[in-house]
Amino acid sequence: MSNLLIGVLGALVATNQPAALSNLITQTTGVSIAAIDTNNPVQTELQKIEDDDDAAAAEVDGWIRQNQEFAAKGAEIPAGELNRRIRARFEPSRKAYEDFIQRHPKYAQGRVAYASFLHDMGDEEGEMGQLVKAREIDPTIPSIWNNLGNYYGEHGPMTNAFICYEKAIQLDPTEPVYYHNFGTTVFLYRKDVKEFYHINEQQVFDKALMLYSNSTRLDPTNFELASDVAMTYYGIKPLRTNDALTSWTNTLGLAHDEIEREGVYLHFARIQIGAGNYTEAQARLDSVTNSMYDDLKKRLTRSLHDHQHPEQVTNDPPAEALAVESKTNSPPREP
Repeated sequence: MSNLLIGVLGALVATNQPAALSNLITQTTGVSIAAIDTNNPVQTELQKIEDDDDAAAAEVDGWIRQNQEFAAKGAEIPAGELNRRIRARFEPSRKAYEDFIQRHPKYAQGRVAYASFLHDMGDEEGEMGQLVKAREIDPTIPSIWNNLGNYYGEHGPMTNAFICYEKAIQLDPTEPVYYHNFGTTVFLYRKDVKEFYHINEQQVFDKALMLYSNSTRLDPTNFELASDVAMTYYGIKPLRTNDALTSWTNTLGLAHDEIEREGVYLHFARIQIGAGNYTEAQARLDSVTNSMYDDLKKRLTRSLHDHQHPEQVTNDPPAEALAVESKTNSPPREP
């Protein structure tokens, strides 16, 4: 499924919707599944189910995009009704996966595919159950370990996530998403990384950047990956301003549309404010016109004003404590 669908749909249909909204990191960094051998009739059958699932996902993606357009005009479909339509559209896929598993219970790739479906539906416990069974059947499938790493990275224990990602990379060192997921987890959970690997914080950053570098080498045109690399610099104190700007410049060159480009402009503004380059920051903010960024733009504008006029700053929460600093709450992105 697309990143938009994974992010929005997961939040819509998950039982615990607030948790789904706050845990998009493992969803948006990819859930990989094993390759399909079309010469195998069982795999061919599974491929048909996945193709139907993808068709449903594309249709639902269209619904979500259309509803976003309607919302801008004040005519959106109520969330409850959209939720019902989404569930109904994916129900045939759920039944098809369940029937396949019942007929081929020892086919590990089928369980991996079903786990991916459950992940997108927000059923993380169901996903975990399928992954554990798949690992028992065939522990040599690297995507099982990657997806288990995603689960542990969200729910703990964190050391299990590190072990699972390392195993996935050991089994397939050519898959960029494994390095990407591992790098993001290292960045987000620095305390756990320091304790587990017995390294200091600067070495933690080096480890995250090394993992991202491996991923970028294997997937040099990935906008989402480039964004994660650039956001890593927010955690490094003092901020390496030039390196951060260079990284965001690279990310900007990979943007697919104006929504992604404007999201990057916000990051440019955030860094320029911190560096004291207020004219450049204002120019970047002026470039952001999409209403979906209104709140972030307003808060950054306030931050810019506070930096320019510190004598007028109140005791309100700092305006610069923005979502753009956090990978788990970065500006919305189109797929």
